[in-house]
Amino acid sequence: MSEHPYTGPDDPRVAVLPVEQFAFPGPLRDRLVAAVLSGAKTSTTGLLAEYEREGEPLPRVGVRSAVIDSAGRAVAVTETADVRVVPLAEVDLRHALDEGEGYTTVAEWRSGHERFWHSTELRAALGDPGFTVDDSTRVILERFRMVADLR
Repeated sequence: MSEHPYTGPDDPRVAVLPVEQFAFPGPLRDRLVAAVLSGAKTSTTGLLAEYEREGEPLPRVGVRSAVIDSAGRAVAVTETADVRVVPLAEVDLRHALDEGEGYTTVAEWRSGHERFWHSTELRAALGDPGFTVDDSTRVILERFRMVADLR
């Protein structure tokens, strides 16, 4: 990929990037995208079950993605720096802090994520109205860096 700076959301190089969507459109996505843009959010967590259901490949180190806001606009480009697949019980404090959501403990982080993962919206997206997580649930811990602010 070219090292020239992106010129904005209409840059043709942005249009061909995979899309990075944090949560569902709405207030939570808006907060997460703002945290990415401020530099506070440098990690994210996904459920392996989501990737398997969608048939999507796992994130790969070095891949750049277009972060979209609730309106579907590309607002940033990130580059994956590290990917780990671990049981939920193995999420560490550094990862929880780097999610940029203000958590100060892994227990707070997990409680917030369980609320999302147990939501009607996510259960519907997974096609499993009784979906629940436990210590053995496999999660994808992705660390990234913002390479372009497209606003």
